[in-house]
Amino acid sequence: MTGAATSGTASATATGWPDDGLRQWYEERRTASTSTVTQVPLDALRGWRTDPATGDLGHRSGQFFTVTGLDVRGDGGPVPGWQQPIISQPEIGLLGLLVRRRAGLECLVQAKMEPGNVNGVQISPTVQATRSNYTRVHGGTGTPYLEHFVRPVRGSVVADVLQSEQGSWFLGKRNRNMVVEAVGPVPEQENFRWIPLRDLQLLMGLDNVVNMDTRTVLACLAAVLRPSTRPTGDAFADLVARGFSPTGGAVERDVDVLSWLTALRSRRPLVARRIGLAAVRGWHRDRFAIDHDAGRHFSIIGVDVRTAVREVSGWSQPLLRPRGRGVVAFLARPIGGVLHLLARAAVQPGLRDVPELGPTVLCRPENYAHLPVADRPPFLDAVLTAPPERIRYDCVLSEEGGRFHHAENRYMVVEADERVPVRPPEDFRWVTPRQLAMLLAHSHYVTVEGRSLLAVLYSLAGACP
Repeated sequence: MTGAATSGTASATATGWPDDGLRQWYEERRTASTSTVTQVPLDALRGWRTDPATGDLGHRSGQFFTVTGLDVRGDGGPVPGWQQPIISQPEIGLLGLLVRRRAGLECLVQAKMEPGNVNGVQISPTVQATRSNYTRVHGGTGTPYLEHFVRPVRGSVVADVLQSEQGSWFLGKRNRNMVVEAVGPVPEQENFRWIPLRDLQLLMGLDNVVNMDTRTVLACLAAVLRPSTRPTGDAFADLVARGFSPTGGAVERDVDVLSWLTALRSRRPLVARRIGLAAVRGWHRDRFAIDHDAGRHFSIIGVDVRTAVREVSGWSQPLLRPRGRGVVAFLARPIGGVLHLLARAAVQPGLRDVPELGPTVLCRPENYAHLPVADRPPFLDAVLTAPPERIRYDCVLSEEGGRFHHAENRYMVVEADERVPVRPPEDFRWVTPRQLAMLLAHSHYVTVEGRSLLAVLYSLAGACP
């Protein structure tokens, strides 16, 4: 089923695509990808080795990433401590979107194959590469358009900030999120296409089309370019636009939001310590996977990739495969005529600065099914039992396909009802979209899931520069 913005908010055409030409290009790129991804034993991964002392699974070059272990203590929740595998990728990757001004803003995107994508090819930013990739450790071809981001023309940078990624699966992972305005003509190479920003926003109403890396860069763009406040005729879209407005009244002052988050960080709610993968308790390794003993959370699997549309024609690698589909949702309500979002201080062990601001709900519900109701994520029922008229966005979107295998989340924006208090619990705050966008000018304040939903909210405003 194709997801969509609902209840009169911004949506694509009746076919779900802004125009047939864009859809045809995307389908042609998918057909031409001719890629195969095959699960293989972990010990059969070409170029990878298991460290005999620690059990860590790493690349023989010492680059790319390593699957290691983490010992976590002290968050005060229903599970006071645990151990888990985690991906350590200390190098900083590059996510870059090239833009140009025509009748409106246009973006240069690529149809990119990633081994973990559910549908093979998704729409990615102009550049999406780890440092190991764009420095060609793999020995393959170069990264197209890289020069626009590593040597940008003075005055062409629109946004440039380091941002975190999934803190439950990555240990301290950061990517450089950049938006750069093209100087002079930039022709389309194979698999690349210039498309209007508005069309790219509309594609976020389709399941698994716009990838995570594009969404996080679009959120950083939203932090710089505010939606138009001209009335659109849709009450919710206009409410969202007012939520981005610099003149919109927030229930909490910016400094109070920062003070609240800083106070929580000062308490150090989590202590995470890296350990060897072989020492992780509650998990086991067999020939094909590393699994949780109770069958929850995720697995580490190995895949062999063959493709004709990447820098190299084939490679092997581990992937993290989540259990079940997640739920990522903002509860929203007007306060004083301005849209507010119920943000949560997200405590994830792999974040460099714990916590960061994230959505109201971020979980995989089946991981909590064995716990008492009181220990399940707050407000999950308010999201999952919301009537259709309160659901303003509901779409299945993928997480990063270069490290995760078929990692999908149901992303939602839901209007809050009487079950959601105006004065929320201590680790929640009502904030405006503008306040989240303001924080995106700095590193490590908003989680990657929060950035995805901020990009969605920007699209729901019904207007763009």
